[in-house]
Amino acid sequence: MGTKSFEMSLVLVFSTILTFSAPSATSSASDHSYNVGDNVPLFVNKIGPLNNPSETYQYYDLPFCRPDPVIRKKESIGEVLSGDRLTNSLYQLNFRQKKKEVKLCKTKLKVSEVRKFRDAILSDLYFQMYYDDLPLWGFIGKVEVENMGLSEEGTKYYLFTHLLFDALYNGNQVIEIRAFSDPEHVVDVTEDVDIGIEFTYSVSWNATSTQFQNRMEKYSKASLLPVRQKIHWFSFINSVVIIVLLMGLLTLLIMRRLKNDLRKSSNGDEEEDKEVGWKYIHGDVFRHPPNMPLFCAVLGMGTQLLTIVGILFLLACFGVLYPYNRGALLTSLVFVYTLTSVVAGYSAAAFHNQFSVTGWEKSVLLTGVLFLGPFFVTVSFLNTVAISYGATAAIPFGTILVILLIYAFLAIPLLGLGGLIGYCIRSEFQAPCATKQYPREIPSLAWYRRTPFQMFVGGLLPFSAIALQLHHLYASMWGYKIYTLPGILFVTFIILIILTAILTVGLTYIQLSVEDHEWWWRSVLCGGSTAIFMFAYSIYFYVRSNMTGFMQLSFFIGYNACICYAFFLMLGTISFRVSLVFVRHIYGAVKSE
Repeated sequence: MGTKSFEMSLVLVFSTILTFSAPSATSSASDHSYNVGDNVPLFVNKIGPLNNPSETYQYYDLPFCRPDPVIRKKESIGEVLSGDRLTNSLYQLNFRQKKKEVKLCKTKLKVSEVRKFRDAILSDLYFQMYYDDLPLWGFIGKVEVENMGLSEEGTKYYLFTHLLFDALYNGNQVIEIRAFSDPEHVVDVTEDVDIGIEFTYSVSWNATSTQFQNRMEKYSKASLLPVRQKIHWFSFINSVVIIVLLMGLLTLLIMRRLKNDLRKSSNGDEEEDKEVGWKYIHGDVFRHPPNMPLFCAVLGMGTQLLTIVGILFLLACFGVLYPYNRGALLTSLVFVYTLTSVVAGYSAAAFHNQFSVTGWEKSVLLTGVLFLGPFFVTVSFLNTVAISYGATAAIPFGTILVILLIYAFLAIPLLGLGGLIGYCIRSEFQAPCATKQYPREIPSLAWYRRTPFQMFVGGLLPFSAIALQLHHLYASMWGYKIYTLPGILFVTFIILIILTAILTVGLTYIQLSVEDHEWWWRSVLCGGSTAIFMFAYSIYFYVRSNMTGFMQLSFFIGYNACICYAFFLMLGTISFRVSLVFVRHIYGAVKSE
């Protein structure tokens, strides 16, 4: 009976997943081919303030002409999470069929509706629509300052009532579409009075030589003008050259100093041997750190997040993730995170079992909540804020239920499976030196050798290497610039990893040289400290931007905090792994000599 119930639950989960994650239904066949006169649906999506990308509302929250009934388009998990709410409209844009000043509807706006439009124009609201999976935008109205008399000025609010669609086609496929609000067709909504309005639209079609597979390039070019692109490339190459030189210098200094230490310790000279401080703590350097379950959880979660980033770069490389592929990134994140839970469980359990065959379950459990716990609390708060604003960023209950089912029936079992695999193929920790029974006392350290200063140094230099790309990434996430150079982003990420690894090795070596053997947690903190600088820069980015309002501020701070926390875990894991290899190497070399 229990097995049958479990099978029924799995069937329910998979059917629900397929329902929510199926690709969005296109307006025609999968090749987007149409005959002349075919009706290609125009979906209205959302409206929102230009300067607040997270604060978006449903299109029909404003009293536009609406069909009866209003039908919402089926959306994937990623589309819902990104705030898309596509619905049908009264616009009839038949393929290659020109229209001129066609009446959409005629309505009489009440005072409350006039006030809504005026507030929308004052807030500089834009609208977004989709036609054949192509996005298009436009503004709702305009504000003008007019002279009312001697030394008097008055503000007028005008609502656009005519929309001009300019579409391009190649053969039987739509290549491009733009929307323009006609400034000659406006209605004054300054006064709080009932107003009769007629909304109209026109459609023009023109041929183009652009191929269908290249139709999304327009949005990429619009986001990065040629002059800026040259500056971008120059800045990137300049940064790479400086970073490579810096890494080479650091590597040379560390290796030279290390060779001198190994030479002194191998000569057998007691005076020279005393200068090699790290040699005296060989009995403590491999003593496992305090709070071992949490340490293993950090390694497990960091390894999983690093795997996720690698898979996302692969998806971008193969063209699965591209600009305005609605919800593809968030859908990929949900399922890639779920499937890579086995990596987190295995990494945490495998490392824990090198020191103890009991208690690995606690490490795996902590791994499951180390990132998702704070993330869930943050998203719950932000969702409450979005619901209070009535924004499309509010996640519906159905989507929340689907995500919880995915986590409960897929992520958690895979996490446990990974932990079980790590336990079954466990191996004992191989240290070059035996660990003493009692730890050696750590001498008093100068302020510049303590953890806070080392975290500052370990975070500042890698951050300076990625600051340029980080700015472009924030502009893409919290603005309307499309990041179209994933190759540069990947190279920057690799440079970040290499520079973090080299600096952490250097800082670990300095720490051991002053006979401080508690390097395990410090290597994690020094490597992950770059994320603190990233978060600080995000605050600077917000202050310099035009974003306003409590909702936008809370979304900006909340999601940036989660992203930077993920980078902290990733870079901290990398730093420890590299430091462990380094420490094993130098103590193994001393032992062999």
